[in-house]
Amino acid sequence: MKKILAVIMALCMMLSVAALAEEPVALNWEDFEPALEAGGVTGQFYTFDEIAIKMWLPDGINPVELTDEDKANGYIGYFMPEDQSATVAVMYVDVNGMSIEEYAEQLATMDDVTEIEQGTVNGFPCVSYNMPKQDSVSITFTTEAGYALEVTCTPVSEENAELVWGAVISSIQAA
Repeated sequence: MKKILAVIMALCMMLSVAALAEEPVALNWEDFEPALEAGGVTGQFYTFDEIAIKMWLPDGINPVELTDEDKANGYIGYFMPEDQSATVAVMYVDVNGMSIEEYAEQLATMDDVTEIEQGTVNGFPCVSYNMPKQDSVSITFTTEAGYALEVTCTPVSEENAELVWGAVISSIQAA
């Protein structure tokens, strides 16, 4: 427990310093790896071959088989533990060539979207945001092909959520 608490405190300090910076936040997987190792938090990378992206998921968060309807709605991955207490949803949807700036502007018009922040993750421009009514945090990347890759993690109100979801989000990178 002490290790997890130390990891959380270290990551919170990293994120707080980044939040105070005037430049957009830049997260890199290499920044989270040592903290996860120190806390004994383990996981595996999951690769989305259809878009050549991979992301780290903590042990116990397992893929759920997608239905045809899920796939038609843009889901390319859905993950949760056996007790269904958390989810990571991954969507790849057509946004008609919208830029990341335009996507952020659209988010700003939505009622249940807060803390909209542009930045980069592993060098990819993105926008992150919270949806308090859904108890979730999301990050979106737009692509040259006119699509958006959106990863949503929930719940954010649980203990250790900032550590786990921060690691998931910071791990998104080219496969």
